[in-house]
Amino acid sequence: MLRRTLVTLALVAAALVAAPAMAQTAGDDPMSTPSSTGKVPVGGAEIYYEIHGDGPPLVLLHGGVDPSQTFGAPLAAMAKTHRVIAIHMRGHGFSTDGKEPWSTELMADDVAAVLWHLGIGKARFMGYSLGAAVALQVAILHPELVEKLVPVSVAFSTAGDYPATREAFAQMPSQAAAIGQQLAASPLAQLYPGVNWETMMRKTGEMNQPERDWTVGIKAIKAPMLLVFADADSIRPEHIVEFWKLLGGGQRDAGFDGSQRPASQLAVIPNTTHYNLIQSPLLTEVATDFLTQ
Repeated sequence: MLRRTLVTLALVAAALVAAPAMAQTAGDDPMSTPSSTGKVPVGGAEIYYEIHGDGPPLVLLHGGVDPSQTFGAPLAAMAKTHRVIAIHMRGHGFSTDGKEPWSTELMADDVAAVLWHLGIGKARFMGYSLGAAVALQVAILHPELVEKLVPVSVAFSTAGDYPATREAFAQMPSQAAAIGQQLAASPLAQLYPGVNWETMMRKTGEMNQPERDWTVGIKAIKAPMLLVFADADSIRPEHIVEFWKLLGGGQRDAGFDGSQRPASQLAVIPNTTHYNLIQSPLLTEVATDFLTQ
C-alpha cells in the first residue's frame, strides 16, 4: 500500500520515473546540445537556462520534477522554428534553490529575470503542467514579456483537479522523504545530481496546498493562447470547457468564414494522458502551427 501511494504521489507531481520516460533520458531520444547556457542569480537561487535553435524567441517551461521530459524531443521539435530558451525552475534540474517557499508567482519572476538578463523584451511561451502554470503567471504578472502562449495541461483553479489529486498533494509533504529516496535511486538523480529530491517533493506538496482561482488574471491576459489538454487528462473536462470560455471560446458559432471565433484556440490531443501528453508529436505540431501563424 505504501509503495502504491508513493508512486501515485510521484505521478501527480509528474515525476514519471517509469521506464519509458527514463529511456528518453538514457539516450533513445537524447536531449539536444544547447548553443549556450547560463545561470541568473535571483533571490538566493541561481536559475539555469539553455538556448537551442534560431528564430523568434520561445520560452519553454518544463513540468514538475523532471525537466528532461520537456527538454528532449519536444524541445528539439520547437527549436526547428524558434530560438528556444529552456529554463529550469528553481530547485529543479540544474537550477539551485533559495529558502523561500515555492509558488508559481515566484517562479514567474525567476523566468522574467532570465529574459531581462538575456535582453529579451517579448517572447512566445510554451509550458507543460507546472511550466504551464508558471507561464500563465508570467502573462498575468509580466504581460509585456508575452507575445503568444501555449499552456499545456493546466488548471486555472484548484476546482479543476480531481479529488484524488488534491489528496495526493495533501499527503506529499509527509511522504517527501520516502518519495525523495525513490527518486534519488532513479536515473533522474544521475541526470540531475544537484537536486535535493526530498526538499523538492516537500515544496511541491506545500506549493499545491492552498486553494487558488486565477479567473480574474486569466481574463486580463491579452496575448492569444492555445490551450492544450489530453483527452484523458488529470484535469476535469468541465474545467477545460470553463477555461476555454474564459478566453472567449464556446460563446457562439464562429460563422461560415470563422470571423466570430476568438483569438485563442483549444486543442485536445487524442489517446494521451497528463503524463505522456508532452511526448506527443501532435502536440508540437499544433503548437508550432499556432505560434508561427
